[in-house]
Amino acid sequence: MADARDYMFQRLDAMVKRKAEIDSWLAEGTLDSRKAVELSKELATLEEPVRLYDEYRHLVDDRTAAEEMTKDPDPEMSAMGREELQRLNGAIEAKEEELQTALLPKDSQDDRNVIMELKGAVGGEEACLFAADLYRMYLKYAEFKNWKVEVLDESLTGLGGYSSLTVLIKGKGAWSRLKFESGAHRVQRVPATEASGRIHTSTATVLVMPEQQDVDVEINPADLTIETYRSSGAGGQNVNKTESAVRIIHNPSGIVVTCQVERSQQRNKEMAMNLLRTRLKAKMDEERNAKMEAERRLKVGTGDRSEKIRTYNYPQNRVTDHRIGFTIQKLDRVMEGELDELLDALQAAHLKDLMLEQTKAEEA
Repeated sequence: MADARDYMFQRLDAMVKRKAEIDSWLAEGTLDSRKAVELSKELATLEEPVRLYDEYRHLVDDRTAAEEMTKDPDPEMSAMGREELQRLNGAIEAKEEELQTALLPKDSQDDRNVIMELKGAVGGEEACLFAADLYRMYLKYAEFKNWKVEVLDESLTGLGGYSSLTVLIKGKGAWSRLKFESGAHRVQRVPATEASGRIHTSTATVLVMPEQQDVDVEINPADLTIETYRSSGAGGQNVNKTESAVRIIHNPSGIVVTCQVERSQQRNKEMAMNLLRTRLKAKMDEERNAKMEAERRLKVGTGDRSEKIRTYNYPQNRVTDHRIGFTIQKLDRVMEGELDELLDALQAAHLKDLMLEQTKAEEA
C-alpha cells in the first residue's frame, strides 16, 4: 500500500487534472448559472493546493539541476551546486509541509461572524469584573482586525462588571480566529473589591459560536413563545418607557434568548432570532460531535465551559493556555488585545492534530 506521502501526491495530481477540467468548462461559458456557481466554489478549494504543488515541482526541477552542478569538474561550480542543493532541500521540505496543511479538511464556517457570550462565574463581583476585562480584550482585538462588534444583550453589575453579555462580532475570518476561545478563563489577581491585598482566583466563562442565518437552521414559529418587556439596559428613557426588549423561548429545546439593546422591538426580535438559530445549531453540533470532540485536546467548537482552558496571572504578568501547555509573559499586552501569538499557537496545535488524524486514516 502506498505510504502517506505517495497518497498526498496522488491527490495533488488528481486536483491538477480536476482544476484543468473546471477551468475549461468555465471558459466555454455554456454552463447554467447554478452549475457555474457550484464549479466556481469547487475551483476555489483547488487553487491553493494546486498553486503550492506547482511551486513544489519547480523546486524539484531546480534541485535536479543543482545535483547536476555538483558533478561539474570545476570546483567552484561544484561547490555552488552543493550550496544550492542544501538550500533547495530545505525549501522542498518546507513546501511539503505547506502542501500537507493545504490538504487538511477545511472548516466551512471559518469566514462566519461570531456570537460570543461572556459570563461572570466563580468569584462573585470579581468574576463579573473579569468578564468585563475579557470583553474589553476581545473588543481591542476586533479593532485590530477591523471587525465590528454589536452588543445583543447585557446584564451589568453595580461595579461595572458583566454577569452576562452577548455580542455579535462581524468580520472576515472571525470564527477561524476565535473558535478556540470557548471555556472557563481563570484570573489570579488582587481584586478591586479586596481591601487586604490578597490574591484571589476567579473565573469567567466564554462561549463562541459561528453565527447562523435563516437558511442554515429552520425554526417552526409554532415552537416559539415570544415575550416583550421594558429594557433594563442602557439607552435612555425612551427605551425604558416602551416594551422594546424581546425574549424568545424555543419550547422543544428549552433555549431562551433575549435582546434589549435596540430601541426598535422589530430589530430586537430579528437579532434574537439570529441568536436563537446560532444557539440551536451549536447545540445540534455539540450533541453530534460529543464523542469525537471528547478525544480532541482542543475541544473545538463544543462550547464546553466546565473545563479551565486558560489562566491569566496578573502578579507574574503571565498567560497560560492549559490545552496546549503554552505560556507567555505578556499578560499586559494580551489584555490590550494582542492575541495573535496565543491564537497562532492554538491553530498550530489544531493543525498538528488534524495531520495526525489524517495520517492515521490514510494508514488504516
